[in-house]
Amino acid sequence: MSLYNGRQKFRIFAHENLNRLNTNALNTECQRRTNFMNAPQAIIETIQLEDGREITIETGRLAKQANGAVVVRMGGTMLLATVVASKDAKPGVDFLPLTVDYREKFYSAGKIPGNFFRREARPSDEEILTMRLVDRVLRPLFPSDFHAEVQVMISLISYDKECMPESLAGLAASAAIAITDIPFNGPMSEVTVARIDGKLVVNPSMENLAKADLNIMVGATKDSIVMVEGEMEEISEQEMIEAIKFAHEVVKIQVAAQERLAERVGKSLPKREYTHEDHNEEIREKIWAATYDKVYEVAKTPSAKEERHDNFQAILEEFLTQYSEEELEVAKPYAKIYFHDVEKEAMRQLILNEKIRLDGRSPETIRPIWSEVDYLPGAHGSAIFTRGETQSLTAVTLGSVKDANMVDTVAINYDQKFFLHYNFPPFSTGEARPLRGTSRREVGHGNLAQRALAKMIPTENPYTIRIVSDILESNGSSSMATVCAGTLALMDAGVQISKPVSGIAMGLVTDPKSGKFTVLSDILGDEDHLGDMDFKVTGTADGITACQMDIKVEGLTMDIMEKALIQAKEGRLHILNELLKTLSKPNADVKAHAPKMEVLEISKDFIGAIIGPGGKIIQQMQKDFETVIAIEEIGDIGRIEISGVNRENINRTIAAINEICFVPVVGDVYNGRVVKVMDFGAFVAIAKGTEGLLHISEIEWARLDKVPYNEGDMVEVKFMGYDDRKKMKLSRKVLLDRPAREERPQGDRPQGDRPQHGGQNRDNRDNGPRGDRREGNFNPGNNRPQHGAASNTRPGDGDQFKPLNEGENPVDDKPEGF
Repeated sequence: MSLYNGRQKFRIFAHENLNRLNTNALNTECQRRTNFMNAPQAIIETIQLEDGREITIETGRLAKQANGAVVVRMGGTMLLATVVASKDAKPGVDFLPLTVDYREKFYSAGKIPGNFFRREARPSDEEILTMRLVDRVLRPLFPSDFHAEVQVMISLISYDKECMPESLAGLAASAAIAITDIPFNGPMSEVTVARIDGKLVVNPSMENLAKADLNIMVGATKDSIVMVEGEMEEISEQEMIEAIKFAHEVVKIQVAAQERLAERVGKSLPKREYTHEDHNEEIREKIWAATYDKVYEVAKTPSAKEERHDNFQAILEEFLTQYSEEELEVAKPYAKIYFHDVEKEAMRQLILNEKIRLDGRSPETIRPIWSEVDYLPGAHGSAIFTRGETQSLTAVTLGSVKDANMVDTVAINYDQKFFLHYNFPPFSTGEARPLRGTSRREVGHGNLAQRALAKMIPTENPYTIRIVSDILESNGSSSMATVCAGTLALMDAGVQISKPVSGIAMGLVTDPKSGKFTVLSDILGDEDHLGDMDFKVTGTADGITACQMDIKVEGLTMDIMEKALIQAKEGRLHILNELLKTLSKPNADVKAHAPKMEVLEISKDFIGAIIGPGGKIIQQMQKDFETVIAIEEIGDIGRIEISGVNRENINRTIAAINEICFVPVVGDVYNGRVVKVMDFGAFVAIAKGTEGLLHISEIEWARLDKVPYNEGDMVEVKFMGYDDRKKMKLSRKVLLDRPAREERPQGDRPQGDRPQHGGQNRDNRDNGPRGDRREGNFNPGNNRPQHGAASNTRPGDGDQFKPLNEGENPVDDKPEGF
């Protein structure tokens, strides 16, 4: 086969294969597009915010086997929310078994979890707080007789630091329910409102939120407020009302978008039918007729919690005696349900009509208060606060920066230097039940108390502060007792808080038919359970620092809320005055057994020297001085915290660090130690690792033949600067008075010890005639030596010397290396 034919066949083969490759690529692309086109079509609603940002709600593509599933997106933040409800209630369940779960996937921010197993495990406190925020708005919106199990799951699947996911969690959960047939009196939504530079902003970024003096989360339907929670920098009641109104207007827009989405999906109506409660009208009528007046009288008679409970129980037992044992099996469950309704109505009517509460107080009256500080000798600060039948034992522990609480979530990663833990043991309510770790309620109540006090901790506080509140008795408002006890314990510990903080829980009883309402101050547990509102407010004498509100009825007007806030202020100030009777201001110093703390700032260049190789130096200092040393690099500064029980040991640690970081100042005088003696001077250490040469000529003004020091001698020297080789120069003689010069007659010059040339007096030698020199006829060869460094002639051939030419320099002809 010729070369030409071979090339032709190769071209044909290559062309055919290239066509086949192109065809395969085209088929693959078509298949990809076909798969995309086979994907379910999404239904999307868009919410436009005033600042131009958008929120989208999408459904129809993900998690289609759930009853409802939506993806809510704002910027790069995306939440997937799903809801599933059982068809029927489980037997014997007479409440709503609602579970709200919120989880942040670390992949949403391109992170891998930092725990041992490298996967998401138990929820963080931040996730639990978001769960509670959503739960508290959803729960009152389900019908009271709906008892099927409902599970709402919200997952953060993409995170953008410009949008905080908790601001969208309530919207996502509500939208997922709104597109289903699950009975629900929504939709609702939640928004974060912050005031930054005097302007109210919706759903701010984390960076902007740090600049806010008001930060609240508001949950509401289009008609009424359901939940408020947040922290403030001592704002007024009117400012808070304005922020809530602003938030409600934004919520209305988001609710309307959910309604449009539900209408487009077309599955939300009609709602599913259910019968989760079986009623017996005969027993209902009997128990109301037989027990209402008796219950009203017990409620009207002031009594303690346990006594009141026993009296109510006796009325119920008396009613049940009319039934035989067989009849009781049927009648007793109904009787319990209806008797609870009787208790609730009697208490509410007593408050609305006669303004009398279960313990005999008027609506505005605060329960008796007593408190005590320094109760625990081993704690760094402690206090007992008791208000009525609610009691908190609170302790403060002071630690170093190494004791800080490490917060590591998808959105944030920092060391928390002030934190509060709230414990609610079962004995506080007279119950015996198993302990199963920290509950969501304990996390939420502790967070509220922490936010109430956090703004009062001074920014220059060097300590890590942990507060622990153990609730020993509870009959309403235990979280507010924690705030009050926390204030006293901090002051007892010597923490210089800027202002004391107190807290109060407010309640509300309304009658929609008559329009009557009564706001209650310092509510009891029964008033919380049977009332329409639980509104906790904390603050100083100058304004509100934190709040938490849960409303159980629709139609709460701003007028009612404003009255509640004003009445709460009066109660807060009363409680604050009671606190100040126990301890009027923080103790001047920490307890003797508490760690003392000092903070140093050094150049970051010295951090390595302080730590030493492998941490050897810093560990040795901590061991020698029994202190804790923590170093943090902040820009060009190294911030060092030194803590220890013994103040003297702290000072010794500071001295050791100062020696390492010592930088001498030109002109300063130092008391140094001679570390080495040489013929030409002494090396003097003016600090650890800082040595300089004290030259023999700088010791005395007089000439010395020998250095007059031994190793270990102390000598006072002045730092003169550095030489060309960057070595320290020290002087002692400049600190001494310089001796005066001895005056001599003119021409009387001392001869000194220099030997005379040739053994003769130099002044008596004959220099020859000088006239020829003046005339320019001087012959150097007659009277000068032939060779000399200062000669103005240079050697020639033999014994002849030639005069220098004009402009020549005799120095240029020095021998090499001279």
